[in-house]
Amino acid sequence: MGMKKPSQKMRSAGNIKRNADTAQALKNQSSDRLLTQMTSLTKDQLKSELKKRGLKITGTKSELFQRLENVMASVKRKSELLNSSQMNGDTRRPNSRIILGHNRREEERIEREKIVLWRRPFQTISYATRELNYNRSIFITKAKKYKISVILMLIFFLSWYILLHLNGPHQNYIQLVQSKIVWCLYWLGLGVLSSVGLGTGLHTFLLYLGPHIATVTLAAYECGSLNFPEPPYPDEIVCPEKNDPNWGASILNIMSKVRIEAMMWGAGTALGELPPYFMARASRLSGYDPDDKEDLREFEELQKKKQNPESMNLIDRAKLAVERIVEKVGFLGILACASIPNPLFDLAGITCGHFLVPFWTFFGATLIGKAIIKMHIQKMFVIIAFNETLVEKAVSFLGFMPFVGQKLQEPFKAFLVRQKLKLHRRSDSEVPAEGNLLASVFEKFVITMVLYFVVSIVNSLAQSYHKRICKERRNPKHTKD
Repeated sequence: MGMKKPSQKMRSAGNIKRNADTAQALKNQSSDRLLTQMTSLTKDQLKSELKKRGLKITGTKSELFQRLENVMASVKRKSELLNSSQMNGDTRRPNSRIILGHNRREEERIEREKIVLWRRPFQTISYATRELNYNRSIFITKAKKYKISVILMLIFFLSWYILLHLNGPHQNYIQLVQSKIVWCLYWLGLGVLSSVGLGTGLHTFLLYLGPHIATVTLAAYECGSLNFPEPPYPDEIVCPEKNDPNWGASILNIMSKVRIEAMMWGAGTALGELPPYFMARASRLSGYDPDDKEDLREFEELQKKKQNPESMNLIDRAKLAVERIVEKVGFLGILACASIPNPLFDLAGITCGHFLVPFWTFFGATLIGKAIIKMHIQKMFVIIAFNETLVEKAVSFLGFMPFVGQKLQEPFKAFLVRQKLKLHRRSDSEVPAEGNLLASVFEKFVITMVLYFVVSIVNSLAQSYHKRICKERRNPKHTKD
């Protein structure tokens, strides 16, 4: 018996493979040829190539070359991936594979949303712990690459520890420097917590910095001066025994008194904008990754709404206006948006990363806007709002509210009287242990907000772990053990 002739399907599959090989070879040759030619292009020619691809055209020649090279490499990787699937006998239409992959990711996303403490407490805690261990191992691995820097830091901290516990005349200076450093790091950390997480962070201005500025303002008008004895300031405020004429109770002096903590808090909020910037920048340079879709969902939805302006609401239009200012104006646009207290700046980091705005352009403008300009606006607002006369009028106004006016007015009056008594006590006397309903309610509110923030962190860690293991299952060859 003779051998059977190849079937029509087998011949068709063979033709597809040969055509794919030929097309891939031509694409690779074209891509390699373009990469070779890129080295001889002028700066204007590089800008022209980038403009064709809708990429940012600012920067030095080396930056433009690197930007174009990254895009070409990304296109080449996608082409090779598509060809490899066809060579393995997968002759289905690319659209069907994309749909299957999309459906699988959608199922994983739905499953991931269920991993929260109030629905799956044990799984959530387990996943969050594993993600913490993974991040710790990554941190140790990266630290090993910078051995000299790590050793120098260890030497510095060891020397500081020895100086701190070694008796001598230097102790006063060491204690002063340490208290200032801890004070600055405290407010810097609160600033980071406030802006990290695209609006889900701990609102530390309302919980910490705002009340601190208000307390200093009320104390300044009550004492008539700002030269509070240190210690116990800044932990506690006590009126000075003798007023300093240079530190009288004025708006400028109060702003100067709280300048360090306000600027450090503002710098922390600027640092909190960096993670979304780096995430969006890496996504743009390396090509589209479907696994990053959740992190960039709000930005992508805004881009889709550009095609249908009539479907955009007022908030979407405001966000789009911020995006256009950031994209078109550059440094001054970012500075203007960062300087105005607004909730729409959350997407600025993603926008700047997506449009490949240089790091120092983005971070420099954000730092100046948030730590200097915006903080002075917010300080001025709090100081004016908590002027002694305005506060007393506001408390008096509460009494005119029907039914609950008197009940609301009494706790506020008692709180103000107690605060004034604390200010006029001696600096070495103990703080009275009397409670107050208003202080107790605010304390419970702060504890609730902090607990909510901790729960959101645990949920986020657990969902990050789930997302990572799902990605590893789909791409086992491209992940490290």
